[in-house]
Amino acid sequence: MAKFTRLEVAAKMAETGMVPLFYHSDIEIAKKTLKACFEGGARLLEFTSRGDFAHQIFDELNRYVLSELPDMIMGVGSVTDAAAASLYMQLGANFIVTPVLREDIAVVCNRRKVLWSAGCGSLTEIAKAEELGGEIVKLFPGSTYGPSFVNAIKGPQPWTSIMPTGGVSTKEDNLRGWFDAGVTCVGMGSKLISKEILANEDFEGLKTKVAETLKLIKKIRQ
Repeated sequence: MAKFTRLEVAAKMAETGMVPLFYHSDIEIAKKTLKACFEGGARLLEFTSRGDFAHQIFDELNRYVLSELPDMIMGVGSVTDAAAASLYMQLGANFIVTPVLREDIAVVCNRRKVLWSAGCGSLTEIAKAEELGGEIVKLFPGSTYGPSFVNAIKGPQPWTSIMPTGGVSTKEDNLRGWFDAGVTCVGMGSKLISKEILANEDFEGLKTKVAETLKLIKKIRQ
């Protein structure tokens, strides 16, 4: 079961401002990637469920976190149905992220009081996700909408917490655009944990990149 409550997860997302996300089929590379993110200052990580037997990799990865990195909050992304969400929560997922809005996932996550973040692309979907108990909604794909969309949403709904994913980069102008528009945090995948970093196993470089990005986010929000 989850180690952290949904309120603790939401608070940490808001505090750090960034949720790194990645998938890798090699458990040892996945562990080193996760450790590099942790040592760089990240305290949340979304393992994307995109490969065969991904749940087995997450199981091992979360056991490693509980043993070696107890302050890291592990969640799962790209979850597409309630059965998968239930499986990952049974394996200890502290939050569930979905590419679309699905009420069945909301129901099973709320039953266990686990934070879920629905992929939304309209104000109607965002409002529906919040009616279903969504604390932080995922704007996906972020590159399609941009900061101006967030700014427009925050007008009629200033209470809405948004996490754009897809199209978010480590560059200052990109991050400044999102946070100035009012996002709560950003989800960062290949722009942070690139294919090159994983292929070259450049974990020191990843650690540095994570630390620099978090420092930049803190600077922008001040």
